[in-house]
Amino acid sequence: MSVTPTTTAPISTAPAGVLALGVEEEFLLLDAERPEPAPVVDAVLDRVSPALRASVRHAYLRTQIGVAAPPVAGLDALWRSMSLLREGVADAAEAAGARLVAIGAGPLTGPDAPVADLPRYHRTAERFGPLAPGHGLNGMHVHVGVGDPELAVQVLNHVRPWLPVLHAVTANSPFYQGVDTGYASWRSIMWERWPSVGPTPHLESYAHYRHLLDDLIASGAVLDDSMLHWHARLSATGPAVEIRAGDVCPSLEDTMLVAALIRALVATAITDVGAGLPAPAMNQQLLAAAHWRAAHDGLEGVAVDLVNQRPRPAWHLLRRLFDLVRPQLERHGDLEIATVLMSRLRSHGSGAARQRAAFARHATLDGVLTSLTEATRG
Repeated sequence: MSVTPTTTAPISTAPAGVLALGVEEEFLLLDAERPEPAPVVDAVLDRVSPALRASVRHAYLRTQIGVAAPPVAGLDALWRSMSLLREGVADAAEAAGARLVAIGAGPLTGPDAPVADLPRYHRTAERFGPLAPGHGLNGMHVHVGVGDPELAVQVLNHVRPWLPVLHAVTANSPFYQGVDTGYASWRSIMWERWPSVGPTPHLESYAHYRHLLDDLIASGAVLDDSMLHWHARLSATGPAVEIRAGDVCPSLEDTMLVAALIRALVATAITDVGAGLPAPAMNQQLLAAAHWRAAHDGLEGVAVDLVNQRPRPAWHLLRRLFDLVRPQLERHGDLEIATVLMSRLRSHGSGAARQRAAFARHATLDGVLTSLTEATRG
């Protein structure tokens, strides 16, 4: 879980019509020999190479670490940056006697991890108490460059019906306290404890967005702009729309597919806004139910079709989303690789499905974590 800004690099200048794209990921740190969380984030940070250090930072707990690639225009450039970050931090973790694991929530029992030793995190812990139990809730945030805040707010309205589908794609935390929870993303359920987490409401304007955020800060439920944890928001650190509904993905291939789909979805929304098309109307409670269903079933089960208000197989809705954003995938040069990655995701299943398959093979969570450690590094 991140409760502080983690994207400090400015949105890079992209070619005309191409939206800049950036990704943040959070990871669990495990002991190198035992399936136990390791509160060694400071030792890992000390061992990260100078070339990568500016893009690696604390997350909320000492058993977590985060990375953030500077936003770029090309998916291939983002892929290279994220690959270097995953490999570099995995190397640093190994040097510190730990393993880097891309998992939405720590699956084993044990005492809650200590908060990272930074003033803001201590202030958060004092205000909110034990809302982040266990060893860390690890998410993925995708930033898409949109410079006009009024346009960005309208984009938030337009993307809302598709975020539960992307939520299902990223589900990667079925185990908690040593057992299968029955949910594909148990992280999502624990994450809902925080008062500022949930689906983005319909917004009338940027002034409306700002007014709501200021009221939340005044209420004490939010410390500052960066602690607004709606599933989609305006980035607190740059001119961008930030989508933050999902678990961290087990492999970089999954991350890049989600990032490509989100950029294409944002670009599609911009086109619709420009054409004067209204955002789809939907009930906020049904939207929340769709996100709950995504957390429960993941990609392998049923999803809520918010356009037709009917349950459908999650894969059918993902295919529909792909078809919807296909023109923007093509315009951004991402269609070919996104098609390949969709096929691989269909073959391998979501992170939750892969974790359950690994448990069936190994019969232990240690075997699951070993598989995830290998997938994280790639």
